[in-house]
Amino acid sequence: MTAVTAKCADDGVKVAFGRPGRAFSARLGDSKGLVAYGDSALGEAWARALAERTGRGHDLAHPDALFEALSLDPRSSLRAHCPSAHERQCWGREGEAFIAEDEMVTKVRRDLDRLAKRGVAIVRVEVALICNDAINRAIEKGLSRFVVDLHAMERLVLSARASVDADVVAACGKVGGYNRYSEHFGPLGGRLHAILCEGRARSEYQFPGVGRIAFVRDADETHLLVGMASLVGKWVRDLMMLRVVRYHREVDDSLPMASGYHDPVTTRFIAQSALLRRKRGLPDSCFERRALNE
Repeated sequence: MTAVTAKCADDGVKVAFGRPGRAFSARLGDSKGLVAYGDSALGEAWARALAERTGRGHDLAHPDALFEALSLDPRSSLRAHCPSAHERQCWGREGEAFIAEDEMVTKVRRDLDRLAKRGVAIVRVEVALICNDAINRAIEKGLSRFVVDLHAMERLVLSARASVDADVVAACGKVGGYNRYSEHFGPLGGRLHAILCEGRARSEYQFPGVGRIAFVRDADETHLLVGMASLVGKWVRDLMMLRVVRYHREVDDSLPMASGYHDPVTTRFIAQSALLRRKRGLPDSCFERRALNE
């Protein structure tokens, strides 16, 4: 989960909460339409430019350093439940390097300059990383993956609010097709709030001292900042998935380059690596997400 925070002038609010204009359409929007697995240079360019712009990292020499600069949680927290013999599955950085060309990063920096001139000044970007083991531990408590996603969104909103001197207005993608969110809130659970609207297209809530948070259908297509966040999040996801694949291909290079999505190649990767994973003693909980009803 990724959040991008901006301070907006009056004329910038419409820009931030609207579709990317023609000047940005080639580089900004729903990540599913702009980048593909194995070709996340554009997402990397946005991550690098945003880290620079928000003071989270200048002249970062390695993707791992960039991820750490963007991470909501410290590395020690993220690795707390990792089996010591297999930490490299998710944290092995061997062979990694930036792939976005300088020209692309420069174009993204100019996009940020144009947004600033239109009243949208980006001040913060953060990524909440949730591994399969964390999801599986939540499932053992009766929480679905969608609720885990929701709680990550809430944490990002609270972190953004803590970093600025005013209440925030947050736009999030819809989670799990829910219309009603109050009963599922975690970090925001128990806080006084007003229900502004609840429906298939939009559900919105007002939290005193925090601000407004809306869950919007197709938000990454229709909200410029959500699209920006989705590109950064896609880059982080691909970085981590490539580590998983690389870790197992070190032992069996016949394993396919799987994306981790629900597709035939990933299904083959899971099946073909099963014996290898058992021999290496890798817990299934660190590799494959369980369903809530299992």
